[in-house]
Amino acid sequence: MQSADSPGGILWSPDSAERADTTLTRFVEYVRDARGVEVDDYEELWQWSVTDLEGFWSSVWDFFGIDSESDYDAVLLDDQMPGTRWFPGARINFARVLLDRGDPDAVAIVAAEESGVVRTLTRSELREQVLTLAAELEALAVGSGDVVVGYLPNTAESVIAFLAAATLGATWASVGQDYAPDAVVDRFSQLSPKVLIAADGYIYAGRQHSRIDAVGQIAAGLPSVTDVIVVQRTSTDNTSARTRLDGTVQAWHDWDAAIARREARSGFTDVDFDHPLWVLFSSGTTGRPKGLVHGHGGIMIETVKQMGLHWNLTPDDRVLWYTSTSWMMWNMQVAVLLSGASIVCYNGAPTYPCTDSLWKLVADTGATFLGTSPGYLQTCADADVHPKAEHPLSRLRAIGCTGAPLSEHLYRWAHDEVGDIPLWSMSGGTDIAGALVGAVPTRPVRVGRISGRCLGVAVETWDMNGNPVRGTVGDLVVTRPLPNMPVALWNDPDGAKYHDAYFDTYPGVWRQGDWATIYEDGTVAVHGRSDSTLNRNGVRMGSADIYSAVEALPEISEALVVGVEEADGSYWMPLFVVLHAGHTLDEILIGKICSTIRDHVSPRHVPDDVLEVTGIPHTRTGKKIEVPLKRVLQGARVEDVVNPDGIDDPSLLGFFERLAEVRQTNYATAP
Repeated sequence: MQSADSPGGILWSPDSAERADTTLTRFVEYVRDARGVEVDDYEELWQWSVTDLEGFWSSVWDFFGIDSESDYDAVLLDDQMPGTRWFPGARINFARVLLDRGDPDAVAIVAAEESGVVRTLTRSELREQVLTLAAELEALAVGSGDVVVGYLPNTAESVIAFLAAATLGATWASVGQDYAPDAVVDRFSQLSPKVLIAADGYIYAGRQHSRIDAVGQIAAGLPSVTDVIVVQRTSTDNTSARTRLDGTVQAWHDWDAAIARREARSGFTDVDFDHPLWVLFSSGTTGRPKGLVHGHGGIMIETVKQMGLHWNLTPDDRVLWYTSTSWMMWNMQVAVLLSGASIVCYNGAPTYPCTDSLWKLVADTGATFLGTSPGYLQTCADADVHPKAEHPLSRLRAIGCTGAPLSEHLYRWAHDEVGDIPLWSMSGGTDIAGALVGAVPTRPVRVGRISGRCLGVAVETWDMNGNPVRGTVGDLVVTRPLPNMPVALWNDPDGAKYHDAYFDTYPGVWRQGDWATIYEDGTVAVHGRSDSTLNRNGVRMGSADIYSAVEALPEISEALVVGVEEADGSYWMPLFVVLHAGHTLDEILIGKICSTIRDHVSPRHVPDDVLEVTGIPHTRTGKKIEVPLKRVLQGARVEDVVNPDGIDDPSLLGFFERLAEVRQTNYATAP
């Protein structure tokens, strides 16, 4: 057995009793008895799951009791991508299935505020509030096919709002309140929403941030919105009707009053398996953020599989995933409720008032499963935090980590400082609202490795010629369809944008946009994005959002931003700017640039460094070459990642190559 000190060495391993007491083991026994499928290990189970799609997914349907909710005519009509139709004939509602599960008297949500205030909702209380808000939305003329949007922090109200929309068959979309109004409107305006649900503020790092003016700007920028429901988090009344510039009136309602004036709706609107449940937004790397539409059924069946077979959740679990409503992990956090487990919605900073505040919250709320990011673990390691020595973490049994590749030293830090529990790195994304590779509770956790390819997910790594590779870096692809792939992109009636986004490189095969290595034992390492998405602490942002803000400044001629995954697991996000004549990049201008990004795009995507360059290299057609420059800054040779003949001014490449050399030298000589 490899030492934990070496790459791929075992850090944690389940004993025979722990392996036997997993939902995954019970599922193996089920498919053996019910389907006659004999497998000896996880790799054989995975191979069956991606070879016999109908057998695997129908087994998930029956094993997790979805057969009690609905029947279907077939598992899938064909396996061609894109366009696969899953479970035709099924009539289902995601909110109904979620709210029908678990003990009605058990806690569903622990809502924790940075101030220390904690409140709980039982499953029956959650159901009552969801159906009551659904009745209010129905009174506001919201029905199946309409869109409801949320500008909300991670609170119980955000969960209730989403599930109320889903109850009616309406489609949900949300953005966190750290996004500036222009960025929110850029996303929501595509959807023509009917109702906006927003909080008037939030608390972060000890400061109260009023967002009522931002809510007003967003509402004014959405002409389709007829009604605004405001969750009051300040003492002022913010619910007077507003008249827009065009003379139309938006009715503003108080959340508590809206809940109080309605009787709970009696039931749920059942919809087709692929009926739109929510819209998640891509990072907008090359333009406006894409709206990714996921269906009720696809998300439901993928989530019960992921939470049960991979996360090994039971009704005794409580999941605290630190997230915002902008990130798909918020959606996954809500979906945890399908397993019968409870969730912790935390509204605040993970490092306030102390770096270890999130660990204290784990202890205080009795969380059994913590979801975090490599960034937070690195922050704790840098601050010399000792979670297990300083907090009672006896209930914590597993950690999930996603948002970026997890470095080897953080695997070891978590094992030494948190405990002898699995640290499961996972990778998937907004595109599929789930994981492609992730936790396997019956397998050891190895340093620097993701435990395996998820069941039902035909993940391969291909070289540039489309040939599968093992043990070396390749392009991560999915060769067979998944029920949780988007049913469509918003405003893409002929599917052309969908095809171009995922199937243009390899026809009929999904290209994820990650560099990864699949090892002979089936474990996986993901090395980072192969596109230009800015992925800081799991919150993705497209470069186009930053360019729109920065290049509007009178001092800036052009800008380029990249996110660089470093060898030590850190993330460096520099912004390169070309100045107009007569301007100097001094501290005042750097401050102006950073505040512009903070105020008009996102405070999470303020660059680490702002550097002046004489010019930005482009392709011959005028496109900034973000990905090649990112790879140069990671240490690749210019000639290996870009063809100078295709660049408008190849002499500009030298600056980035020299910068990479300087950084590598400084890194190598650092103490």
